[in-house]
Amino acid sequence: MTGAAARAGSGRDPAFFAEACAGVEAYYSAKIRKYGATPRGVDWTCQATQELRFVQLLKICDFSAPFSLNDLGCGYGALCAFLERRHPQARIDYLGIDLSPAMISRARNRFASPSRRFTVRKTGRRPADFSVASGIMNVSVGQSRESWEAFVAEMLAELRRISRRGFAVNFVTERPEISVAPGITAVDLYCTSPVPWARYCERKLGCSVEILDRYGMGEATLLASVNEG
Repeated sequence: MTGAAARAGSGRDPAFFAEACAGVEAYYSAKIRKYGATPRGVDWTCQATQELRFVQLLKICDFSAPFSLNDLGCGYGALCAFLERRHPQARIDYLGIDLSPAMISRARNRFASPSRRFTVRKTGRRPADFSVASGIMNVSVGQSRESWEAFVAEMLAELRRISRRGFAVNFVTERPEISVAPGITAVDLYCTSPVPWARYCERKLGCSVEILDRYGMGEATLLASVNEG
């Protein structure tokens, strides 16, 4: 990581942020049109690995009591199906947020209910107990590494802003054995050590961070718990 985190803390460049979001929206809208509401439609290779990521991300949540959850970059709502199957008794006030109208349309058609809502936005608006973001940091859509890291820093700050108790996000690591979904080039794939981003969350965002990286894939998940006070 370069000085992107420090620059992000000094204020967002609206033009750059809008450009990055537009690139992400176009990329994933094209994917969902090509592959439909499937893991490949959000750049995962299969349902099994997609859901293994959900297992890691949801470790930030406390399922012993009702809670609210923001799903930033929710895609077609795959996390809803996973929650229905793995945590059927959980009472969750869920909000899915995505840049792509095509993604949100499919999510609403499949999962919308009073406790499961979806919105097209660049960022979140409502605070929730927890937030998760699966894969939104991984494809840099033609941005330089420095520019993309500024975007990543901004999105982590956004996750902190909309999360009262904690948030979770995953990163592709720099391990050479990683496999990627069809259509992603080496130029577009953002690979990084999770350690600098964990430090950013701790030092800039006031979180305690646990790194999960031993679940059989070339990536890592950060569990960031908000420090009280």
